[in-house]
Amino acid sequence: MEHLCSVSGLDPLWDWNLTWYTSRPDLTQCFQHTVLVWFPCIYLWTCSPLYLLYLLCGLIWSLLKLLGLSLASFGLLEMFYFLVKKNEEIQNQLLVLLGPLIRSLTLVLAVVIIQVERMKGSRSSVLLFLFWTLLVLCSIIPLKVDIDQIIDQVSVIDHLLTSLVGKEPNRCPEEDASFLSKFFFFWFSGLVVQGYRRPLQAEDLWSLRDQDSSIQIMMDLEKFWTQNCKKLQPTEKTQLLKKDRKGQVSSLFLIHALGRSFGLYFLCGTLCLLLHDAFMFAVPQVLSALLDFMQDKEAATWKGFLFTSLLFLLSCLQSLLHHHYMFNCFTVGMRLKTAVSGLVYRKSLVMSSAARQQCTLGETINLVSTDTQKLMDFVVYFNSIWIAPIEITLCFYFLWQLLGVSALAGITAVVLIFPLNGVIAKVRSKLQEAQMKFMDDRIKLMNEILSGVKILKFYAWEEAFLRRVGVLRDGELNALKESQILYSVSLASFNSSPFLVALSVFGVFVLMDEHNVLDAQKIFVSVALINILKTPLSQLPFAMSTTMQAIVSLRRLTNFLCQDELKSDNVERLPHTSDGDGVVIEGGFFSWSHDCSPCLQRINMKAKTGTLVAVVGHIGSGKSSLLSAMLGEMERRRGSVSIKGSVAYVPQQAWIQNASLKDNVLFGGERKQSWYHRVLEACALLPDLDLLPAGDCTEIGEKGLNLSGGQKQRVSLARAVYRKSDVYLLDDPLSAVDAHVGQHIFDRVIGPRGLLKDKTRVLVTHGLSFLSKADLVLVMEDGQISEMGSYMELMDRKGAFAKLIQTFSGNQHRESATLRSRKSVSRLSVTDFSIDLSQEQLIRECVRLTEFFLCCQVKLQMYREYFRTISLTFIMTIIFLCAFQQTASLAYNYWLSLWADEVPVNGTQSNHELKLCVFAALGFTQGMAMFGTTLAIALGGIVASRHLHADLLHNVLHSPMSFFEVTPSGNLLNRFSKEMDAIDCMIPDGLKMMLGYLFKLLEICIIVLLATPITGLVLLPLTCVYIFIQCFYVASSCQLRRLEAVSRSPIYSHFNETVQGTAVIRAFGKQQHFILQANRHIDKNQEAYFPRFIATRWLAVNLEFLGNLLVLATAILSVRNRDVLSPGIVGLAVSHSLQVTGILSWIVRSWTDVENNIVSVERVKEYDNTPKEAAWTFEGCVLPASWPATGTIQFEDYGLQYRKGLGWALKDISINIQNREKVGIVGRTGAGKSSLTLGIFRILESAKGRIVIDGIDIAQIGLHDLRSRITIIPQDPVLFSGSLRMNLDPFDLCSDEALWKVLELAHLDSFVSALPQKLNHQCCEGGENLSLGQRQLLCLARALLRNTRILVLDEATAAVDLKTDQLIQSTIRTQFDHCTVITIAHRLNTIMDYTRVIVMDQGSIAEMDSPSQLIRLQGHFYQMCLEAGLA
Repeated sequence: MEHLCSVSGLDPLWDWNLTWYTSRPDLTQCFQHTVLVWFPCIYLWTCSPLYLLYLLCGLIWSLLKLLGLSLASFGLLEMFYFLVKKNEEIQNQLLVLLGPLIRSLTLVLAVVIIQVERMKGSRSSVLLFLFWTLLVLCSIIPLKVDIDQIIDQVSVIDHLLTSLVGKEPNRCPEEDASFLSKFFFFWFSGLVVQGYRRPLQAEDLWSLRDQDSSIQIMMDLEKFWTQNCKKLQPTEKTQLLKKDRKGQVSSLFLIHALGRSFGLYFLCGTLCLLLHDAFMFAVPQVLSALLDFMQDKEAATWKGFLFTSLLFLLSCLQSLLHHHYMFNCFTVGMRLKTAVSGLVYRKSLVMSSAARQQCTLGETINLVSTDTQKLMDFVVYFNSIWIAPIEITLCFYFLWQLLGVSALAGITAVVLIFPLNGVIAKVRSKLQEAQMKFMDDRIKLMNEILSGVKILKFYAWEEAFLRRVGVLRDGELNALKESQILYSVSLASFNSSPFLVALSVFGVFVLMDEHNVLDAQKIFVSVALINILKTPLSQLPFAMSTTMQAIVSLRRLTNFLCQDELKSDNVERLPHTSDGDGVVIEGGFFSWSHDCSPCLQRINMKAKTGTLVAVVGHIGSGKSSLLSAMLGEMERRRGSVSIKGSVAYVPQQAWIQNASLKDNVLFGGERKQSWYHRVLEACALLPDLDLLPAGDCTEIGEKGLNLSGGQKQRVSLARAVYRKSDVYLLDDPLSAVDAHVGQHIFDRVIGPRGLLKDKTRVLVTHGLSFLSKADLVLVMEDGQISEMGSYMELMDRKGAFAKLIQTFSGNQHRESATLRSRKSVSRLSVTDFSIDLSQEQLIRECVRLTEFFLCCQVKLQMYREYFRTISLTFIMTIIFLCAFQQTASLAYNYWLSLWADEVPVNGTQSNHELKLCVFAALGFTQGMAMFGTTLAIALGGIVASRHLHADLLHNVLHSPMSFFEVTPSGNLLNRFSKEMDAIDCMIPDGLKMMLGYLFKLLEICIIVLLATPITGLVLLPLTCVYIFIQCFYVASSCQLRRLEAVSRSPIYSHFNETVQGTAVIRAFGKQQHFILQANRHIDKNQEAYFPRFIATRWLAVNLEFLGNLLVLATAILSVRNRDVLSPGIVGLAVSHSLQVTGILSWIVRSWTDVENNIVSVERVKEYDNTPKEAAWTFEGCVLPASWPATGTIQFEDYGLQYRKGLGWALKDISINIQNREKVGIVGRTGAGKSSLTLGIFRILESAKGRIVIDGIDIAQIGLHDLRSRITIIPQDPVLFSGSLRMNLDPFDLCSDEALWKVLELAHLDSFVSALPQKLNHQCCEGGENLSLGQRQLLCLARALLRNTRILVLDEATAAVDLKTDQLIQSTIRTQFDHCTVITIAHRLNTIMDYTRVIVMDQGSIAEMDSPSQLIRLQGHFYQMCLEAGLA
């Protein structure tokens, strides 16, 4: 190049005297005409082939036309200029012409690229942006202003204007943003401004980018994961090998699958991190040059300004690259969350029944909330695991360059820290596993409590379950406390590591040789490098901690994903044919898992296509299990099962979606009006539509809370009928409907002339009157088919079946099939007066009540509430420790500046030992104060968390039943899981950061103002801009946090709903439909999460730019005042101002994190102000121990309303029920039968009048005082996970003898005796490992154990067979003979011998007298008896 310059007659390529050693620097002519012209051109020519290949992908276009246009517009113009204007110069210096030629050809290439981009629809080009930028930068240096510069500038302006192109509404602006807009996150500013002007709504959020959507993410991931899971099957040599090896290999496969999906995008972020590190290590070198300049009083001033500009530029690039890395990490984290949620949801749809018992709903929710968050955190810190050691190595390398061999002393301090933190991380990992186990159990128990809250209130068991939750919560917080103590040790040691390194390095350096002088350059460049060292050292505990947590979460996740699935070959699916057998089981042995013995044995049956098969038997005989075997829900051990055609299933307990009645019936199918109307009419739903507020568009709500049991069962049946399947499996669908309705449904749907007459129907029933119309009857006994044949054939055999029919036919007839309307335990029997509930008030209180949230900023009250739970003493201690810690930090940093300014005498400095001792004392003091600060904040957070959880639990359990109607369980579970996790961990961590950085900023401001007081003039406007940006950010961020939290609850509710209805979903083959629904819920949540984390990046870029301006101001003012400032104070000021870059954004980010997470406090405390039921006990109100002694009940002009403003559910009720009187209550759906029960137990408070029991007004005593003295046997039997003993006696007050006695009276003693653990037998969640009838008998045992004087039977034998029903009725008559019994009747024959019968109609008493007298009157009761065949 030198030769080329000399041949062309130009000066040399580089001349230091012209460029550096001068007060007016310039570049040589040769450099300007070669390097500055060629460099951007070479860049574009090098990169353009790959870029064009990327753009074209096979596109054919006219290159010649574009080439001619480009030559005409750029090349010829520039050449003409040089040929005309510089003819003489060209003749002497031909090299000048070479530059324009290269530039002209390069501009042609640029125009070609622009045209191709337009043809491909690309709005922004990183390649061209960098080219124009380089071209401009290289054209600024020469002083000549010519045409080629004008062209370049116009091009850049045109490119910059493309950043402002308008965006499509609701489309993510990032997709169409220019490179500049993406690089600086300008594209996000619109949403921030919008959020500042008005509260953001869900409609304001952008739709997800295609690459972030659930469908796109799951498309390849699911396929790859499924293939890998299949590979595991051949390796299963033994059960032990299967567990160990499959779990390990599955974890690797899962990591591989996720890496293949998101790895490339993550690597792009890693590249940004590497570039960030390069600029980060360049900063100390520039600082060294600046301090060298400060010491050299003869150096030209422009060099100082050059170094300050470089500091500013490098700091800005460092900030931008760091936040692009974080943007990539959070994007990968978001996609990871979608992927994990999708895999977990899909797995829940295919898990076997045994696996579902092991993986509870609470654990599943934790997987998609807490564990997913741990994996997202791991993505952010993953690179720190390998890049932190590299950064540490580079720091020590540069320290070696500066201080020589003494730099190795710093390694000793680092090496000592790592083993300590390795041990701590390992122990914390075990503590986290224990904490997560407690949390899983707590969420599981809370889910059960919320599902069975009505039973808890009926039995006054809230305090027992409060204690159970409290024990789990204490275990969880104790594990968290131990973990936080260890974490405080880890954090203090890592944050003290820069001081330990500095102490060891400086100490060895000065003690090795007395001629080693620590001047400002050595000290503060070393401090800058050590501050860089602080970043990897402080990130390592987070990286190690998150890695350990991620490994635990990954283990839990793979354990869930590797659970056994239903085998597709359990049932052979054959195409439908009009002849032959529709359902065939040959030699069938079935069990719920491969570990347990078969519960169905030697099953052989054939059901011809189009026939009706009835299945009868005692409770626990295997009727429902038989249907499960046909569905493939049970594991087939031997034999074969085949079904021809599609299947529809109606479960024993109706499963209802949180959707409209119409959507429940259609179940994702297309609406055909005529068939739809026929189905509703046949299922007796048309009269109900008139009672519902919006007809079939009425939102049914979670678990069908605003439908009665009968209505829910009819909707469930209608869903199956509308399906037009070939085979129908009906599990006792008529047990929940009134007598006449049951007959109507059988005649119009199931029977020989019903809508399903040509379908294969398998009907489990206790209704003997329907059996004669069945083509085949199966009699189940102990898991086997004891008898099989037509009704007449079985009667002729005179076997057990015939005896059963003869025993009960006399008093059963049609009544046996007509069990009355049932109410769900999860609702408040609201339809007992459904006419009232159909008024406008119910419409306004639509069950799909969206989560309540305020759009303003979080109120100061929430902070007061949080800090109040910690206590003022604790808070003052924390603030004192923070201030003390930062004072120590300021002191030892200032001590270093004094040390640096000491002038060497004869090449040495004095009193090294004293200086080191003072420095060490101040540093160790700061470290101890830091440990105290972090520990105090952590312990304060645990104290607050304990109180807030206790308050939340107290508020929820003290809420009336109406609260649980309008509050989906997903919302409450969200409070107890995600929101409490935020209070446990996120708020204390945010406060640690915020207080630490706030005091650090105060220290830096003091140092900078001490060095250059005039910097205060810069600090003031920067503070104003800082506050301005903060106001914009906090307003939007708070709203985005709320929107994200609100959109999260439907995910949990949908998971809950799906898990409960898995059998129905699988039977109907609707897995894909529900997967799409889950995708929509997840995407909706991600639409709020995406802008939320972008907001943090937008904030950081803006604030760190302000911090960099402070660096620039400090450095410039130091250069201008270098004559009066010592190098030590300048080094101290500049090295500290460099830290402001991160500190400013960390303050607002941590503040915003606290404010975002304090929303969790708000959401938890939200239930403080909801209506509460009356006190459980009244102080000073002491009831006699024997109350009620007689059991007399008086209703005095009693009236009841479900809500104020609604009509009367009960009105003018006046009854006097005497001691030991047996009273039956009958009436049609909505007549007010169960409302009387709700009134007695004060589930609803009276609107007028009163109820008096044994002379005491029940409204004047505590709820527990009342409810613990009377007993109810509810219609829906609810069991909780735990032992049989706990389910009978949660307070553990009774002896084993008493428990066995009530089990014997409830006819369960033989069953329990056969169990391995007997009374300690563990019930599954919801008691799913017991049959419905066995659960009902346990409820009878509970009542016997309580032994109170008043018993209420709420249709307690609806789920049991006739023989068991007779036994229960006999037990009730004998064991409760001394009690007052109120029975809501379903089988009228059970109350025919009662003292009195009360007939309810529209909330009033229509008739009341003895049964015989009412029959003589031939009124309402007589008509009901006629329908039941009793009159």
